[in-house]
Amino acid sequence: MKKYDYIFIGAGPSNVFAIYELLQIQANLKILLIEKGRSITERFCPKRKNHQCIDCRPCNITTGFSGAGAFSDGKLSLNDHGEIGGNLISYLKPEEFGEILNYTDQIYLDFGADNQIYGTDINGEIAKIRKKAIECNLKLIESGIRHLGTEKAFEIYSSLQEYLIKKGVEILFQMPVKDLIIKDNKAIGVELENKKYYADKIILGVGREGSSWLEKICDQYQIAKKPGVIDIGVRVECDASITKQIDDISYESKLVYYTKTFDDKVRTFCWNPKGEVTEERYDDNLALANGHSYKCGTLKTGNTNLALLVSKNFTEPFKTPIEYGKHIARLANMLSDGKVIVQTYGDFKRGRRTTKERLLRNNTQPTLKDAVPGDLSLVLPYRLMLNIKEMIEALDQLMNGFAGDGTLLYGVEVKFYSNKLKVNKNFETNIKNLYALGDGAGITRGLMQASMNGIAFARKQ
Repeated sequence: MKKYDYIFIGAGPSNVFAIYELLQIQANLKILLIEKGRSITERFCPKRKNHQCIDCRPCNITTGFSGAGAFSDGKLSLNDHGEIGGNLISYLKPEEFGEILNYTDQIYLDFGADNQIYGTDINGEIAKIRKKAIECNLKLIESGIRHLGTEKAFEIYSSLQEYLIKKGVEILFQMPVKDLIIKDNKAIGVELENKKYYADKIILGVGREGSSWLEKICDQYQIAKKPGVIDIGVRVECDASITKQIDDISYESKLVYYTKTFDDKVRTFCWNPKGEVTEERYDDNLALANGHSYKCGTLKTGNTNLALLVSKNFTEPFKTPIEYGKHIARLANMLSDGKVIVQTYGDFKRGRRTTKERLLRNNTQPTLKDAVPGDLSLVLPYRLMLNIKEMIEALDQLMNGFAGDGTLLYGVEVKFYSNKLKVNKNFETNIKNLYALGDGAGITRGLMQASMNGIAFARKQ
């Protein structure tokens, strides 16, 4: 029976970077990486050619080597205070966080990332945006942004995959893990459909896509967790001229707003200048909104899109935030025959459904071509709707025209990182030799911190 030093479940950024760093520390480790999706060289979304989802199982957008990162916009947030992209800083010393941030950023550069950094204050322009944001009751979280672009991110992760394989890492693609093997409260292996594999240490890095599977595993083996934050909202799309001034300076602005009515937190997320709105599929074949943008000029559009997410913390006795998010997503899909809903902001404010006829004459035309005109008020709870409306009106003061009738709202967008696993400073769960990393574990919420989480884990072994 072959035994490995490490078995990694999931080939997202946290596990990929953990393996990379482990190999820098000790070159002859026996490592097995198991991924239910495909090799990155085989990850192609047919919808990009025919504009129609053919329901790939599993979805090539959300699964496969590098996880959703391969097809994401690929923005690295270079905020050394840990304010963007998760809660990793609570597991590290501040100076350690900053050093790992710079180290991880250099790995991306070594594998082909662009040297340009957006968001640095040139000629006081960021200060002007910050001042105006304050006047609009918005908080600007300042950060350097390194933009990979969807197509460049694909190239970078392709190179990383090739690097790991050349270093002797065994990778099993299209092999979903059925179960863990736990004996005497100690993880010793994993079970696939027809085979078992054993290792000294098992690492869970399943990402948001694997959140439902992870939740079941946690319940089955009493892996300690607590309800985390659930982010639910919409993807907003407007003419790129409205956001141009901010886009040119910071590329992606991280803005936070606390609503007047409920004092709820709403934030911008995944801001894509001249990008396109996309559809991604998760467990149970749920269709959710997302967004991408490209480095290549010929692939750019005339629109900018970004997510507005309402962050909700639930308290006892509620214990299933992931199912709550899925319930809202299912409701949206039910009304749109399994597609993403699109509605003009003018119709959203007036409480009426957007029709095909009104959408055709709208100033801003949707980049998600098969989105179904509909009514998000039949999907979103009143509290979430009002929070989103207040945020849009606040952003309109910062970017005149953002709250115009022609602005488009796509729904819904949900971020499934609500398994807040309880781990120690080494990222070990209450099950001995079982570790949890990344977005799926509720530690991170983005590409950069997920990658850093892998580096931090490797250094603590």
